[in-house]
Order: sequence, then C-alpha cells, then structure tokens
Amino acid sequence: MTPEREVWREALGVVLATSAYGVSFGALAVASGLDVWQTCVLSLLMFTGGSQFAFVGVFTAGGVAALPSAIASAVLLGVRNVAYGMRMSPIVGGGVARRAAAAHFTIDESTAVAISQGDPRLRRVGFWVTGIGIFVGWNITTLIGALVGDVLGDPRAWGLDAAAAAAFLALLWPRLQQRQAIAVGIAAAVVAAALTPFLMPGVPVLIAALVAIVVGWFNWFGSRPSVGTAESPSGVTP
Repeated sequence: MTPEREVWREALGVVLATSAYGVSFGALAVASGLDVWQTCVLSLLMFTGGSQFAFVGVFTAGGVAALPSAIASAVLLGVRNVAYGMRMSPIVGGGVARRAAAAHFTIDESTAVAISQGDPRLRRVGFWVTGIGIFVGWNITTLIGALVGDVLGDPRAWGLDAAAAAAFLALLWPRLQQRQAIAVGIAAAVVAAALTPFLMPGVPVLIAALVAIVVGWFNWFGSRPSVGTAESPSGVTP
C-alpha cells in the first residue's frame, strides 16, 4: 500500500468513528429545545463537537435565559482551535482564501491526523481528507439524530434530558490521563457543583473554566522536567 493510500485509510477511519457522534448531538440538541433546522445550522457553522455539546448542555439546563452562558462556554472550548490553526498554517500553506477555508476544518481530529504524518504532502492530504470528511459526515448524522430526536418527543421519557452531560463526559474522559488533568477536572467539578444552586445555569461552568485556566497557566499539579531530563537545544530529550 502506498503512503498516500495509507493516509486516506487512516483519515477515513477517523471520519467514520467521529461522525457517529453527530447522531447523539442531533438528538440531544432537539431534546434541549432546538428545532431540526437550528440543530443543523449549529453543526454547519460551529462545527466543533466539544463546543456544540457544551452549548447544548448549558442551554438544556437554563433555556433561553442561559443562552449567553451557553455561547461563552462554547467559545471557551473552541479557543483551542486557535492553537491548532497556528500549528496547521504552515502545513496548509496557500493564500488567504485557502487558509480561511482550512480554518473551518481545523479540529482535533484533522490536526491529529495531519501532524502524525512525516511528509508535508501527506500532512496536507491527512488534514483535508479528515477535516472535510468529518464535516460532511457530522452534518449528515446530525440531521439523522435531529429527525430521530424530533420523532421521540418528550426527552424526559427517554432520559435524554440528562444525556447532554453524559455525552460531554464521554468526550472528556479519555483526556484524563495525567495528574494535572485529573486535578483540574476534580477542582472544576467541585466549583461548578458548589455554585450551581446559587447562580444562573452556565455561569458556574464559566467560573470552573477560569479555575482550569489558572491551574494550567501556573502548571499546578503538572510534571516538571528535572535537570537530568531537560530538553536539548534540538528539542529532543536525551
């Protein structure tokens, strides 16, 4: 198998696995009170799974009154894509129009597949195939999920009123592999749970996010390289 075909196979595998989440999002969005067309537009324009689930989760808890908090929560989670964009910019190359188009497809999966390749040309192939493939698949499955959720009716009868938080936790859980990530998760959960009875839905989440930013900024609970494991000038640990 040629290297390019191997990249295509890897990218399409990621596309199929990730697109399946769109069904859950579509059903949850409709259960939270959005129409089918509103759900589909959200996937078309926002197109970043973590932010979409966060938006739906806060909106489900507080309704229209929590809309500003839902938007703010989604934006905070989407900030990571800015860092991805800086990493992917030299890989994508091209002019302003090409980079503007690439910005919409710069997500966790397209970035991961691209940077895992050793050749610049294969990186571009991995990025575009993964990004565009997930965009198409995610929006198709979002529509399917939204139509299914619309048919189901009352979300409480099927337990979908609590499914948004469960789905978001499922996305978060695989990332809790290091001591600092676990500490941030516990601290944020405690802060959010303590403030929820007293503040508008969504606001405790934003305050918990600030806790996570502070912990990450000062690298509390994070591993610090010792003198014997410091990186060499080439960036490779000896």
